[in-house]
Amino acid sequence: MPAQWSSPVRYVECDQQGVVFNAHYLTWADEASNHWWTARGLPWEDLVARGIDPLVKASSLEWTSSARWGDTVTVDAETEAVGRTSVTVRFTVRVGERVCCVVRNTYVAIADGRSTPWPDDVRARLAEG
Repeated sequence: MPAQWSSPVRYVECDQQGVVFNAHYLTWADEASNHWWTARGLPWEDLVARGIDPLVKASSLEWTSSARWGDTVTVDAETEAVGRTSVTVRFTVRVGERVCCVVRNTYVAIADGRSTPWPDDVRARLAEG
């Protein structure tokens, strides 16, 4: 089951036509990422306390339809791929059952300013779900 985050679309997130401005889909993915990390038993502060700083290395967005002012968006966050030093998470942004956008973020494990392999216990949790 995906981790989820939901919010009403705010007026400030829309352009003159009432359509959500594209950069907000990344913000929503970032909001949902906190729920995704926590759902895997890896709250951000625990990773940082262990000296692991996950950073976004790459993002891609693919739009299908627009979210608009007055809609409520739900973001489903699911693990797509786990590598030695990275994990890709798929964020499906939808209004009801209608998919608006799919965001993919690839996070890289950083320690002491360099890419580092995920610890075995962290990698196992990333692969769950």
